[in-house]
Amino acid sequence: MEFTVESLETPALTKAHLSNMLSDQIGLNKRESKDMLDAFFELVGDDLKANNEVKLSGFGNFQIRTKAPRPGRNPKTGELFPISERRVVTFHASHKLKAQVQGLELPDGD
Repeated sequence: MEFTVESLETPALTKAHLSNMLSDQIGLNKRESKDMLDAFFELVGDDLKANNEVKLSGFGNFQIRTKAPRPGRNPKTGELFPISERRVVTFHASHKLKAQVQGLELPDGD
């Protein structure tokens, strides 16, 4: 089964668009498809909060990285202020996704 995103009015793929695609292409009702997406994103968020890496085969990996505290500067006033340590989400695309974006074919088995 292949999913297409041909009829998007905006260039952004939103949760609403994903929900509609699940409903139209798989046959789930609107409520089921919304609930499935909400559960998926909640699971991903919960794993990231717990410092777990989230791997989506053929798509990429999401990881939490702790950024060290550093000095910052207000560009308007030039005033210096400290930027505290914080956790950020990083994403690393898989080889398959990178090849797809470049329009390349990967040999079978990759």
